[in-house]
Amino acid sequence: MDQISILILTHDEEANIAKCITSARAVSENIFLVDSGSTDRTVEIARGLGATVLAHPWTTHAEQFNWGLESIPFETGWIMRLDADEEVTPGLAAALKETLPGLPPDVAGILVRRQVHFMGRWIRHGGYYPTWLLRVFRRGRGRCEALWMDEHIVLDGGRAIRIPEDIIDRNAKDLTFWTAKHNGYASREVLDLLAAEGGAAGGGGAAGAVADSQTRARRWMKTTVYARAPLFLRAFLYFLYRYVLRGGFLDGREGLIFHFLQGFWYRFLVDAKLYEQRRRRRAGRGGGP
Repeated sequence: MDQISILILTHDEEANIAKCITSARAVSENIFLVDSGSTDRTVEIARGLGATVLAHPWTTHAEQFNWGLESIPFETGWIMRLDADEEVTPGLAAALKETLPGLPPDVAGILVRRQVHFMGRWIRHGGYYPTWLLRVFRRGRGRCEALWMDEHIVLDGGRAIRIPEDIIDRNAKDLTFWTAKHNGYASREVLDLLAAEGGAAGGGGAAGAVADSQTRARRWMKTTVYARAPLFLRAFLYFLYRYVLRGGFLDGREGLIFHFLQGFWYRFLVDAKLYEQRRRRRAGRGGGP
């Protein structure tokens, strides 16, 4: 019997879901999707590959994931979060099967590395690899932070260990989709920033705390250093830091496109939307990002 179940959130992911599920089956046959109204063949493909599909209207990523945790009758002791555009590497599958049976009770979570692939190229530089993420946790011990953006799995007690194996983030959709998605991300991040300015948590609290020191360090830099830098200028400085100081230029033409769009354009767009919302508030007008 498998010791782990896999939870995937989907919406119109027919371009990615087959490779995601196929790779995940090397870890477990207990694969569950929470789908938010896909209009393409996502559900058909997933069921054809043996996955169980539940439907639930979309609100936020955190609420959708936590709804899945609460609504799916998991029978395994461990749960793995996997995004629809991600794949489990054979090395990770083998390491999980070998490691899980011997873990002591105080280990409640497992961190793995993520490879980001963009336009067919693995983005190895600019501080993007290795990125450690808590993706495997004991049933009942993990939840997703209630944030609009940059939400992570947090543990309710226990400790996390690292397994030095990878998941691969490799979206099969095109650049138009990528930029549209990040435009939406920018709006969501502004909601968190405005909530923080108002002294509120973005979307609510979360049980436990982020388990990984890398994530905590990055958040500290973002909230104490980056957040205090001048609006708009900070996006330019961040791009220089990633592309020059952290060696992003070593990722070739695809890396130039990725680091410019993700490290400058996206961050500049967040600042522009934040600036717009602050102006609206000063003028006494509401409206979303």
